[in-house]
Amino acid sequence: MMNLDQEITRRFQDCAVLVNQNLAENLPKIRQAAGQIAGAVKNGNKILFFGNGGSAAEAQHFAAEFVNRMVMERKPLPAIALTADSSIITSIGNDRGFDEIFSIQIRALGKKGDLAFGISTSGNSANVIRGLETARELGLYRIGMAGIPGKKIGSVSDLCLWVNSKDTPRVQEVHLLIGHILCELVDLILFGDKDV
Repeated sequence: MMNLDQEITRRFQDCAVLVNQNLAENLPKIRQAAGQIAGAVKNGNKILFFGNGGSAAEAQHFAAEFVNRMVMERKPLPAIALTADSSIITSIGNDRGFDEIFSIQIRALGKKGDLAFGISTSGNSANVIRGLETARELGLYRIGMAGIPGKKIGSVSDLCLWVNSKDTPRVQEVHLLIGHILCELVDLILFGDKDV
């Protein structure tokens, strides 16, 4: 018979190991990503977040933290989740194909100086890759966030934050932590007089 306490404990431990590993592997890149996001916002530009499934939910979560607030009381910051408008997503998916749902929105909403933030747990999501390719064409800075390194998202990103795991739930848990940290760091850079 399965021991549920052992199963719970194992998952907490797996997540803790991955968090610590990710810190060691990504600390400079997380700092760089925060600086790029803060710089875009400071220059009057916006952040475009996008992904599929759980990553779509994270895109919406991160955009909400920027537009509303995370911890610090401050003015709203310009961020959009390209995953939130079902009419746009379904019309593009129906007329042009699911691979174009982010690319078309980036072409419509993005401008040079904006930042495209694509999230793909697998690192190979065709519509996220296509969105980042379009962002490159338009001159947007591109941040990717993915699972195990070496996937296609790295080749279309200026900066890619990797979580070295094939375990989808654990990858997404670390992605959420990274997103929260990025928001807090951006707040510190823009409003806390901190040199991050």
